[in-house]
Order: sequence, then structure tokens, then C-alpha cells
Amino acid sequence: MSTTVFLAVLAAAFLHAGWNAVLKVRIEPLLAIGLVNGSAGLFGLVLMTQAGFPASASWPWLAASTVLHLFYALALTKAYERADMGLVYPIARGSAPLLTMAGSLVVVGDPLAPMAVAGIATLATGIALLALRGRRGLDGAAVNYALLTAVTISLYTLADGMGARAAGNPHAYIAAVFLFDGIVCLAAVAWMRGLRGMQPMLTAVGPGVAGGAMAFGAYWIAVWAMTQAPIALVAAVRETSVLFAAAIAVVVLREPLLPHRVVSAALIVAGLALIRTA
Repeated sequence: MSTTVFLAVLAAAFLHAGWNAVLKVRIEPLLAIGLVNGSAGLFGLVLMTQAGFPASASWPWLAASTVLHLFYALALTKAYERADMGLVYPIARGSAPLLTMAGSLVVVGDPLAPMAVAGIATLATGIALLALRGRRGLDGAAVNYALLTAVTISLYTLADGMGARAAGNPHAYIAAVFLFDGIVCLAAVAWMRGLRGMQPMLTAVGPGVAGGAMAFGAYWIAVWAMTQAPIALVAAVRETSVLFAAAIAVVVLREPLLPHRVVSAALIVAGLALIRTA
């Protein structure tokens, strides 16, 4: 992974933590993620007018990604309904690199270096500490939804990494991903809440559009990076967002800074650093 790609993915990690913070303010998480994804879909439409539609070889990956992103959104909102961002986010995002790396061995065939094994072990220790100690303020359902979110993250990451490579043009692919994701997510929210139930979204248009812009920029960078470097490495570096999320949870959302959260975050970031150097 080149320095340029590495720094770009770090920027994507910051943006990703930022839009997740939007899900914990003003309106319920389901409506918030519908607003964020719908806004990101508009950005995707604008990009598609310039980049065009991806090659047909990527369409199966695009279809799979659309379904997986919907399940990701639903699992994430369920987790945020039950627990703080500072608890849910590290479990969901910290677990994903483990699953993505395992999947990449099967799907992509990337080798697993000894340093990567050490990174996985360190990262897993941090996640285990967070999950076990966090149960004092986190019910079992929230943990399960956070872990389900991690599974969907790893699956759509692999799908989009392969899809972007097959598309020939990662910009066209990511535009289609966001356009379809926005349409499907808004349709799901409308079906679950009804048009009247979606009205509170109008009170949070500003944060929603800002969150959509951050989500769009974060994943656009990540998908492009997966055409420039191994998918597993990009996925791992992207999850340094747990550090940014921890800072946002404490500074912006006023969630408590507990000692085990600090230790867990440090272990997770250390594990990701080892994976980065593998």
C-alpha cells in the first residue's frame, strides 16, 4: 500500500466515523440512516452523470452489494437503538477486518503474513475486552446486532472490492452503489415507518445531507483504494475509524470515557497498525 493510498484511507476513516455520529442525534437511527443514505444516493447520481454506468461484469457484485448494504443499515440502526456509539462502533468496525481478511483468503486468495496474524490477535483482544466489559451497559441484543453489522461490513467490502475491479472504472461502480443503496434504503424506511412516520427526517435535513456527503466521500475513497491495494489491507486501515469514533463519542456526544474503552481502542488500533505493516 503506497503512502498516498494509506493517507487517503485514513481520511476515509475519519469521514466514516463522522457520519456514524449523525445516527445518534435528533431523530431515531432508522430515519437518520435513511436520510444519510438517501442523501448519499443523490451524490451518487451526480457522479454517475460524469462517470457513467459500470461494466456489466460488475453487475452481480453490485446487486449483492445493494442487498448487503440494506442488511448493514438495518443491523446498525438496531444496535444504535440499544447502546451508545462508543460501545457499538468499535465492536462492529473492529470485528470486520478479521472477517474480511478471512474472506479474502477464500475469495481473493491474499496470503496471510505472520505480522498480519499478530495484528489479528491484538485486534481480537481489544474487541473481546470491549465486548465483555461493555456488557455492563450493553445488552446481549446490542452485541449481537453489532456483530451482525460486522458480518455485513466484511461481505459488502469483499463484494465492492471485487465489483470495482470488475467494473473497470471504480468511480462508475461507487456511483451505482450509492444510487441503488439510497433508493433501496429509503424504500425500506418508507415500508417500515410509512410516509407520515418519515416526517421527522425533515427536521434533520442539514445533518443528514452532511452525513450523506461524509458517507459518500468515505466509501468512494475506500472502493478506489481497493483497486490500488489488497482489499484486506484497505479494510483494516479503514477501521482506524474506531479511534475517531471514540473521540467523537466523548467530545461531541458526551458519552463517558471509561478506562476499558481507552485500552480496547488502543489494542484495536495497535492490531490494525500491525496488519498495515504486514
